Amino acid sequence: MFTASAEGARRLTWSVWSRPVSHAAQWSYVPGPEDAGWQQISVEIVGDPAAAKFSAEYRKNGAVPSMLDADGAPMRRNFVHVDDLVEAISAAIDHPAARRQTFNICMDEPIDYGAVAAHLKKTRGLPSVAIETPYRSTWLDNAKAKFRLGWRPRYDLERLVDAAYDYKRAPDDPRKVWYPG
Repeated sequence: MFTASAEGARRLTWSVWSRPVSHAAQWSYVPGPEDAGWQQISVEIVGDPAAAKFSAEYRKNGAVPSMLDADGAPMRRNFVHVDDLVEAISAAIDHPAARRQTFNICMDEPIDYGAVAAHLKKTRGLPSVAIETPYRSTWLDNAKAKFRLGWRPRYDLERLVDAAYDYKRAPDDPRKVWYPG
């Protein structure tokens, strides 16, 4: 769940890969099966002329939203690339150590949104904009999957972000956005 607000804002427009998907102040996005492990999500703030000006400037400059947690620190959330997920599922199928077990399938460390912004600034020259949220960071432990299944994630922060930004959808592969409403 992503949240953003601005003084006097009357409407927010959430976009995935530059396609508007919601105008609600709070919006959830559930990746579809065709997603490449990472989503490019942006927000446009409309209402207050100053907020609209900043939103247009961020969009023009390709600014990356960098969510902050409730304490004002860069948000940390667990991700997994679809390739790593498929490998973990494949490792678990018919594995005796997986019987009746639950595993956290994620990268070794959560994605630090500030580190993502810094990586994109360093590698692609993209600016970022901090977005305050009331949410808390998380850190899942994938040690059980490593120990019982012999599985290891291959993607770290840099590889995940680079794979997402380097991904090019074929012209004959239409983008479908799946979200709960």
